[in-house]
Amino acid sequence: MVSKIEMKSQEKFYPESKIGGFTDIDGTIAFFNRINTLLDPSFVVLDLGCGRGSHKEDPIHIRKNLRILKGKVSKVIGIDVDQNAKDNPFLDEFYLIKGNSLPVESNSIDLIICDYVLEHISNPDKLFSEIYRVLKNGGYLCIRTTNQWSYVAIAATLIPNKYHSKVTSIVQDSRKEEDVFPIVYKCNSIQKITDIMKKNSIEGVVYGYEAEPSYLSFSTIAYSLGVLHQKFAPGFIKPAIFAFGKINKNND
Repeated sequence: MVSKIEMKSQEKFYPESKIGGFTDIDGTIAFFNRINTLLDPSFVVLDLGCGRGSHKEDPIHIRKNLRILKGKVSKVIGIDVDQNAKDNPFLDEFYLIKGNSLPVESNSIDLIICDYVLEHISNPDKLFSEIYRVLKNGGYLCIRTTNQWSYVAIAATLIPNKYHSKVTSIVQDSRKEEDVFPIVYKCNSIQKITDIMKKNSIEGVVYGYEAEPSYLSFSTIAYSLGVLHQKFAPGFIKPAIFAFGKINKNND
């Protein structure tokens, strides 16, 4: 959700946001719009690291509706390490993650969403082996995560994890402290994600993406520098990484 401070900077540098409340480069809309094109009413979707469904507070209806998959598919299963995620209203089922295994049956999932979760995973090899296990042949994996080579990740690395909640709630005053978790960046570059997807028979595309600089909305000067970065930075250092892939188990 965009705060009043961020909205002011956003409207200044992205005037199209004055009509409808979102920019032409909104990362959430771009990510979930592509996910929605993959959906089938028969699908079972796994929201990996589903959270408590904070997008229920999003005032931008098109962005909120794109994120809500419940009712568009047969079932949405949410899993998370946080027990509070059980209150997510956009799930049909919720399971708490205990240990390194996903609490889901093998070959039972048509599409997995992993939205800003990979940066918190300390053992990505185990996670991707579990993704391989639970996805049906031909199933989809959709990832959005922080790029370890971006200014966002570099700044976060310099700040101890114990201060992340406090700092994030300051620079993004619409972000609640309970929605911030420790980061490790074990698999957060375009090359690393490309390699680990290939290793697990997931064929697709991995690329850098940069939306409006919401992390810099605490300062007009910082925000303006972020806008320049958004327009001219090469893909490998853009703040976000998008990855979309389809698993092929026939070649194993």
